[in-house]
Amino acid sequence: MRRLRRAKIVATLGPASADPVVMARLFDAGVDVFRINMSHTSQARMRELIAAIRGIERDTGRPVGILVDLQGPKLRLGTFTGGSVMLLKGDSFVLDVDPAPGDATRVYLPHPEIFAAVASGHTLLLDDGKVRLSVTETGAKRMVTRVEVGGKLSDRKGVSLPDTTIPFSALTAKDISDLEAALDVGIDWVALSFIQRPEDIAEAKKITRGRAAVMAKIEKPQAVHRLPEIMELADALMVARGDLGVEMPLEKVPAAQKQMTRLGRVTGKPVVVATQMLESMISSPVPTRAEVSDVATAIFEGADAVMLSAESAAGQYPVEAVSTMNRIAEEIEGDELYRSIIDAQRATPEATGADAIADAARHIADTLDLAAVICWTSSGSTAFRVARERPRPPIVALSPNLSTGRRLAVVWGVHCVVTEDARDQDDMVNRACRIAFKEGFAKPGQRVIVVAGVPFGTPGATNMLRIAYVGAEAARE
Repeated sequence: MRRLRRAKIVATLGPASADPVVMARLFDAGVDVFRINMSHTSQARMRELIAAIRGIERDTGRPVGILVDLQGPKLRLGTFTGGSVMLLKGDSFVLDVDPAPGDATRVYLPHPEIFAAVASGHTLLLDDGKVRLSVTETGAKRMVTRVEVGGKLSDRKGVSLPDTTIPFSALTAKDISDLEAALDVGIDWVALSFIQRPEDIAEAKKITRGRAAVMAKIEKPQAVHRLPEIMELADALMVARGDLGVEMPLEKVPAAQKQMTRLGRVTGKPVVVATQMLESMISSPVPTRAEVSDVATAIFEGADAVMLSAESAAGQYPVEAVSTMNRIAEEIEGDELYRSIIDAQRATPEATGADAIADAARHIADTLDLAAVICWTSSGSTAFRVARERPRPPIVALSPNLSTGRRLAVVWGVHCVVTEDARDQDDMVNRACRIAFKEGFAKPGQRVIVVAGVPFGTPGATNMLRIAYVGAEAARE
């Protein structure tokens, strides 16, 4: 099943889409990667969903990616006498370590590490930013704040600290348990929530040990400030605009998104743009014009993937949302401005043989108008490098490893076929031509370019390319 677009689609599973029949329809509509949100999914349910996804994979013969999104540390207030209070602008409000129910003057904050990290002048955002406090006094067991933006505050509302780096791990005990369970059943990507620093990525990688690729969700200002360091360790980024838009001014989020997509292009690592892309389709069969423009902007920027959250997890029109996103991507990628924008963002290749080969393959394929760029890849690194160059022809990745094909499902422009490794150079070229024809990427008489590493099966050894004709014999076999 060949997609007619380069950008990939990630869809979140939930009550509206967890039935295997609906999941199959979502895949047919355009989903490349299914996301399982562990904030709302038990480990037993996760296993059921993964089994259903693997069933779709077997039925279609196409690698399907699975992204498990860990909940991360959730900071919440305690409770209030009566269930809620009203805070007024200018009021003094205390957060402390007393677990007694709060009132309009104080409330329990069950996170002692915050008291040691917060400083006078720092901002606290409560209930997704609806209430804003400014710290005026700090101590080991209490902090005094001034209400800058008032409002109703009820039990166990969330707390965000955009100015404060809190000295705890991005992986809670629940996250570690969920991650181990996910690794045991063979997931492809794990997304880390609320990371603040590169050490959070390193901690996750010690657990995954290469069994899954690690995607850093960027949803805190502290992570934005350390993007290059985080990207050096992470395998991919997610622009998690929901929480990012709570912890930093909304008008700064678009520039942060562009910064991340450009960084992903430079480093050759996937970037997924997420949150509220087609939000109105939770309850409407059609999106707003602004939402269409939002998806189009991400496609124009060259994002590897765009993601649906509640639209596919809990909305009334999950299949229609995927179909809509698919049509937007196809239309934008066919626009005459798209290619000029993508080409203008191209980064200078690194001074390595593999990057030089990938850049040369793109240049030759574009110049000669070849039918496809075909990458033989064991680990996926060759396909990642070629995808960074954003060639005009489609990218076909041939890999002996199903796990590699699944991870590549999120990468821009890559159509992966799982096949046994090449025996020699003749087999490499002949089989590449046959598969390009069979998968609908090339016709007899057209030419393709084949990129590989010799000796075969050596990860990361991209060192050769070859132009080949697709002969009539490819159509007969």
